Amino acid sequence: MARSFSMSSVPMLSRRTKIIAIVVGLIIALLIAFSVGVNTYVDWLWFKEVGYGGVFSTMMWTRITLFAVFGIAMAAIVAANIIVAFRLRPDYRPMSMEQQSLERYRLALTPRFGLVVGAVAIIVGLIAGASAQGKWQTWLLFWNSEPFGVKDPQYGKDLSFYVFEYQFWRFLLSMGFIAIALCIISALMVHYLYGGLRLAGRGPRMNPGVIAHLSVLLALFVGLKAVAYYLDRYGMLTTRGSITKLDGAAAVDIEWLLPAKNILLWIAALCALMFAVNVGIRKVLLPSMALVLLLVSAVVVGGIVPALANQFSIKPSANEREEKYIQRNIEFTRKAYGIEDVKLTPYNATTTPDPGAISAATNTVDNGRVLDPAVLSPTFAQLQQVRPFYDFNPQLDIARYEVDGQLRDYIVGAREMNTGQLSGNQTNWINRHTVYTHGYGFVAAPANKVDNTGAPIFVSGALGEEFTSEDAKAFGSAVQIKQPRIYYGELMKDYSIVGKADGAKDREFDRPTAKGSEGEQINTTYDGKGGVALDSFTRKLVFAAHFREKNFLLSSAINENSKVMYVRDPRSRVEKVAPFLKIDADPYPAVVDGRVQWIIDAYTTSNAYPYAQRTSVADAAVDSGTGRGTANQPDADINYIRNSVKATVDAYDGTVSLYTWDETDPMLKTWNKVFDGIVKDKSEMPEDLVSQLRYPQDMFKVQRKMLANYHVDDPQGFFGGQDFWKVPDDPTRSGDAPQPPYYVVEQLPGADNPNFVLSSALTAARRENLAALVNGTYVDGKPQLSVLELPGDSGVPGPNQAQPKMRNDPSVRRELNLLTSGTGGSQVVYGNLLTLPVAGGLLYVEPIYVQSGGQNAYPLMERVLVSFGDKVAYEETLAKALNTLFGQPVTDETEPPPPQTDPNQPTPTPTPSPSEPSSDGDERDAAVQDIRAALEELKNAQQNRDFEGIGRAEGKLDAAIKRYEEADGSGS
Repeated sequence: MARSFSMSSVPMLSRRTKIIAIVVGLIIALLIAFSVGVNTYVDWLWFKEVGYGGVFSTMMWTRITLFAVFGIAMAAIVAANIIVAFRLRPDYRPMSMEQQSLERYRLALTPRFGLVVGAVAIIVGLIAGASAQGKWQTWLLFWNSEPFGVKDPQYGKDLSFYVFEYQFWRFLLSMGFIAIALCIISALMVHYLYGGLRLAGRGPRMNPGVIAHLSVLLALFVGLKAVAYYLDRYGMLTTRGSITKLDGAAAVDIEWLLPAKNILLWIAALCALMFAVNVGIRKVLLPSMALVLLLVSAVVVGGIVPALANQFSIKPSANEREEKYIQRNIEFTRKAYGIEDVKLTPYNATTTPDPGAISAATNTVDNGRVLDPAVLSPTFAQLQQVRPFYDFNPQLDIARYEVDGQLRDYIVGAREMNTGQLSGNQTNWINRHTVYTHGYGFVAAPANKVDNTGAPIFVSGALGEEFTSEDAKAFGSAVQIKQPRIYYGELMKDYSIVGKADGAKDREFDRPTAKGSEGEQINTTYDGKGGVALDSFTRKLVFAAHFREKNFLLSSAINENSKVMYVRDPRSRVEKVAPFLKIDADPYPAVVDGRVQWIIDAYTTSNAYPYAQRTSVADAAVDSGTGRGTANQPDADINYIRNSVKATVDAYDGTVSLYTWDETDPMLKTWNKVFDGIVKDKSEMPEDLVSQLRYPQDMFKVQRKMLANYHVDDPQGFFGGQDFWKVPDDPTRSGDAPQPPYYVVEQLPGADNPNFVLSSALTAARRENLAALVNGTYVDGKPQLSVLELPGDSGVPGPNQAQPKMRNDPSVRRELNLLTSGTGGSQVVYGNLLTLPVAGGLLYVEPIYVQSGGQNAYPLMERVLVSFGDKVAYEETLAKALNTLFGQPVTDETEPPPPQTDPNQPTPTPTPSPSEPSSDGDERDAAVQDIRAALEELKNAQQNRDFEGIGRAEGKLDAAIKRYEEADGSGS
């Protein structure tokens, strides 16, 4: 006897349970809405404060529009499909166990069918809308595309189609596939539930109405597949070849796969027509035949035939068959990375310098940099920190200024407030956010000299009395800093609240007094335009919720003039106002019109440039300095890059300025159209700013990686790969990280004047011999990339050959061992190894630092190690080292200046005196004892910041080493 079903057999929720579920759902929805609303409002206030409200509005409205359009469209399509399927349900269903099992679900669903359809449509719409709004950049590029003026070599289309339009068409196609797939799935479910589609029982398995419905959906799906085959033809120009591993259509793609795509396109169109015809016929046979035809042709025509042709026709003579396509890859890769006009100069490096060439190289050797910005941050911190909460970025920067009519490079850093270094009572909320709000000072030191203790000669950034050296006077006359306060910087990760009530005392710690005691300080109140005003209860409530901090509502430190500063890191600020740009990993401070400005290189990139080889930004930009003061780039593939924008962030008021640098870049033109010209014209750039621009590091790293292969322009040579280069590992650091490029003022061969150059050595791909020097600089305001190419059979050592050779020189190795032989645990720190084209050859320069083993120890330059050809020299200064190396005066051997005194230094502790050798004792053993005593004295002097003591200890150490050499028989 058949069992009857009724609504009573379906579990029902109680009224109380329904109310609780609704209330909980509403609370969760309100909390989510409140959180999203708070964050959005805080973002809007920030954009309004920096003057880029239009960027926020454009992004928000675009996202909202895409969310609404695609969400509503997807919801409507799926809902309409379900309703059609419901209306096609049969009035009569043959009795079977299957249908009896489904009856209870039909009884439960049918009275609530409209509610269920609405819920499904809302869920589908929300998911589709969320996916679509994430494509806001794709849509804006599509709608505002500017032409490249370059056509692809296969179809003759402007490259803007691939870079700006193709991705959006692909997105539309994918959304269409998803919509039809959801429709097919939902239709099958409804038809099965209501008996139009049956898996068991007597009679046909599908009703005619069901066949017609599914035929329409399959016709649409296969029609979209035909469109996909059409777009695939263009997509081949950015795919990777199976033989050459090069991006862009290869021989098998053009000769076999392209015809296959054309055939499959017409087969798919025919199958779609067969499905459409079946709407009237309503039989299963015709669509079944269409599906079989489509699947078989896709496997055979689109897969097996091209694979066999590739294996048996193309691979055996790949060097000839792929030549045309390799040439395309070379040409378009060089265009995409801006390396097509690289100046390649043969450089037959000599190992025996010509005396005349040596004297002509003074512009380079006089500016030889002996200070390494990657090493000296602890030295800057200890000598110029003054208070523990002041700090410098772990990676200092290099800038150049014209001082006394000469271009000089300087190691520079901003003395920032690092709230992570606060301690004790300083860490409470009031002090952390309203007292310790900013740093103070642009600290600079010449990169080519040190004082007689090995410390930098500071010329800028004094907190108390100004520096009095001749270098400081000259720098101060050339570079005048009117606003030294640092409210926005690389270490500013926390928010600060500035501003005082009318008539109240200054609250913000500005700097210690010249006397320098802990209890004496100068306070200030911020009077710039940075920060968002906290001038209403609503804003206080919003920021209390955003930062999860009740003191925004309760603290008396917040008054009618208070403003909150947040998003204070220069990179983050530029990323936020210009989300279409990729930001260089290393912003650098410079003085522009009397104010400290952070200068940031910004790039437009794409991964859709036809025939251009892709590379990972993260892989190309990483080196031994990454993560130690320079940011890690995101792991994203690109095949097009331009340094299209120079950005600045004012260190005092946070003003973000964007300037056009590459005026020919179509991507920047497109984005500038999108955001209504937010990037200023190049002509508006201040002259002071132009003088501080430098060749961008991350773009240089990407270009040198591509140049390692793409300096070869012959397809046959490229296919063989015999002349490829590589970036050497950094010999001064442990591990396998690439050697960073380095900035230096030098006069390149053939140039009339010295310039500020970013340079890097490249070695042969399979050997460590030096293969080339890549140099990036600006000439007359235009970027210029040049390569000094050594002969293929050159025996000039590369960095990883030169470094061991220099260190293993007998006299050098002995002295390096002596530097670490003291009881204080001193260690040798190796500075960057510079490779300089000098006197027709290659000069290697490496500063050697010594750092004692104390808790607050910091490196001081001890010696300079140089090498040219087979000769090695190791002296106290670069001038002495070069004069020793070349056997003739190359540059003046001026004595290093005495150490700069610090009014805050403590009284030095007594140190042991060197021992006097006995008349009948061993002179060598006595010298060793004196070396150890001098090292111990040096350690104590460094820990106590006793500069005079450091100088005395250095003198004693030098004298002891000379006595050791004389006793050992190695002295000169």
